[in-house]
Amino acid sequence: MTGRPIADGTAEHGPLRPIELAVGAVLGGATVGLVTLGSVLPFAAALNLVAAVPMGLIAHRYRLRAVVTAAIAATLVTFVAAGLVPTTGLLATATVAGIIGTTKRRGGGFVAVLGLSTLAGLAWACFAVGLLQLFSAGRNLLFDNIRNLSRGIQDLAARQQQLEPLGRAAADFTDSVLRWWWAWVGGGVASGMVVTALFSWFVLGSVLDRLAWLPGHDRLDAPPDDRPIAPLPVTLRGAGFRYPGAVRDALCDIDLTVDVGEFVAVVGHNGSGKSTLTRLLAGLPPTAGMVERPGSAGLGHLGGTALVLQRPESQTLGVLVADDVVWGLPPELAAEVDVDALLGEVGLDGMGDKETATLSGGQQQRLAVAAALARKPALLIADEATSMIDPVGRRELVELLAALPKRHSMAVVLVTHHEADAAAAGRVVHLADGRAVERLPAWPRPVRDARRRPMGDTILELHAVQYTYNRGTPWEAAALHSVDLSVRRGEALLVVGGNGSGKSTLAWIMAGLIAPSSGRCELAGKSVTQQIGRVELAFQHSRLQLQKQTVGAEIADWGGRATGSGAVGRALDAVGLDRSLAARSIESLSGGQAKRVVLAAIVASHPQVVVLDEPLAGLDPEGRADIVELLARLRDSGLTLIVISHDVEDMATVCDRTVHLRAGRIPAADAVPDATAVRESPAHKQDSRPAAPLRPPGDAAWRLDRGGRS
Repeated sequence: MTGRPIADGTAEHGPLRPIELAVGAVLGGATVGLVTLGSVLPFAAALNLVAAVPMGLIAHRYRLRAVVTAAIAATLVTFVAAGLVPTTGLLATATVAGIIGTTKRRGGGFVAVLGLSTLAGLAWACFAVGLLQLFSAGRNLLFDNIRNLSRGIQDLAARQQQLEPLGRAAADFTDSVLRWWWAWVGGGVASGMVVTALFSWFVLGSVLDRLAWLPGHDRLDAPPDDRPIAPLPVTLRGAGFRYPGAVRDALCDIDLTVDVGEFVAVVGHNGSGKSTLTRLLAGLPPTAGMVERPGSAGLGHLGGTALVLQRPESQTLGVLVADDVVWGLPPELAAEVDVDALLGEVGLDGMGDKETATLSGGQQQRLAVAAALARKPALLIADEATSMIDPVGRRELVELLAALPKRHSMAVVLVTHHEADAAAAGRVVHLADGRAVERLPAWPRPVRDARRRPMGDTILELHAVQYTYNRGTPWEAAALHSVDLSVRRGEALLVVGGNGSGKSTLAWIMAGLIAPSSGRCELAGKSVTQQIGRVELAFQHSRLQLQKQTVGAEIADWGGRATGSGAVGRALDAVGLDRSLAARSIESLSGGQAKRVVLAAIVASHPQVVVLDEPLAGLDPEGRADIVELLARLRDSGLTLIVISHDVEDMATVCDRTVHLRAGRIPAADAVPDATAVRESPAHKQDSRPAAPLRPPGDAAWRLDRGGRS
């Protein structure tokens, strides 16, 4: 297979691609929700105007077939949920949105909108007239009501001599309209469609232009390959790849062969080209060199290539574990799958009837592997599949992946940042700057960073906190049990625990985003739920928190109206990012940069406490060391840090204390900090400089001294 550029969203041939189906389902569902709410809720009719945006986005990004499919599906759902009138409104909305989006996509202008809207108006006019003609009984009943109303108005006008001519004119006009009803109805519908489309060209068109920066391409999207499915052996000869619009290759001159029975690890720093390599193995054509295989890659097909990705929850679709294993398979193939045997093979024996929402992260990754095995893949690619789970779960998952080529006629490729994961592989491929190298430089490790200023009094306190999900329902599940915890001002606290121990629930409670089912969580003596924003939460998946188009706009939005370019620059300085990054698109950030931008945004918002959920997840060793160093600088500025992490060894170098959360409980010995232990620790004895006075987290300069660095 020779190199060809990646397929983009403008291809007009072939069946709907996965990206078109996925985006159509999501945005079509949003349209259904907006139209239904706008029709059912009083004073919410304006939502019908907003409903044109999702459909317009589909038409703007993808071909006409995609928006038609989404509109048909949304119409059926709306009819079931809300009835005929909202369904008609949705169809009209989809028509206008399709006209505007398609015209934008094809580079048309006002004249094209006028022509398309005229044709659409005529079609809608014929539909409306035909509908009234078909349901003649209903039409006659409606017309009789209109005539009766007209006669009533005429009778009332006749009581006043000066109004009698007006009453007769109204009656004559009504009779004329009803006599020529098909012309009035058809003309009104057609002209309404044209006027609405022309108005939407300026309003909706402007919205679509502002949303043009949103990503709309599937990086796994490849041209059709009609050959029989046979992904192995796969050989890359001088393969390279450059993404559309990029100035340099993401991958260059790669020679690699993967055959049946192999377990291959791919390692490298963030941005080294690891994920791009997996996409070539999964069927994406290179832009340079060639990829040879006996047949097609068959991504997602029986006997082809299967992908297990970094975030297990994004791959879980079924409500029950057993349903998820065979999700998407044709019924005849699903019936042949021995679900119990597959679950037993991946360590989920007897869990088929369990709800997927109750699984831990490690269990969800095992379920993703089981779902992949249900398709009997010849090639299984695990792209950072171990990065979001605890050390025990990671070790068990690697052991499972290593055993698969020994039990099945297949190969496994694991992309990872962890040395232990790579050591379990039969062969290791090292990537640096898009090229294969003999070996990577030494894996950097964080070093103990001595505290440079003392802690203050208790700032955050939890007392007898309990939390139960789905309380009072058959699905009730307790996550936290009588948790007591005190945190001092300026302290760096590490919270550790296995998947499913309640760490993320604890983080949300400390940030005030959810209230405890019982007990209290107080910041400086006041409930934290009444002080939203005083405790900031950095999510495990940083990209989910970045909503603006550029880095500068994101940081300014967190900081509030008074945050200017100077404050944005100082926030970037605080997290070690160049100020020029403020103009960069959020979409162009690497994983490590995204985490730093979130921290810069938090700096700009001047919180009292920051809770970080898995800040090292998905980062290479160098990135982890950089983030640990950054957290030490933030700690020394006087900021209180609560870190929830699986990376105990790395995070312990910056944290003053470790709290163990087990099955929703914290041991009493861990609950309260020992002030003397902090003062007498070896790390503090090493630093003989006098401690500087505490500065508030909102200090305008945020110059964080660390050996002369800022």
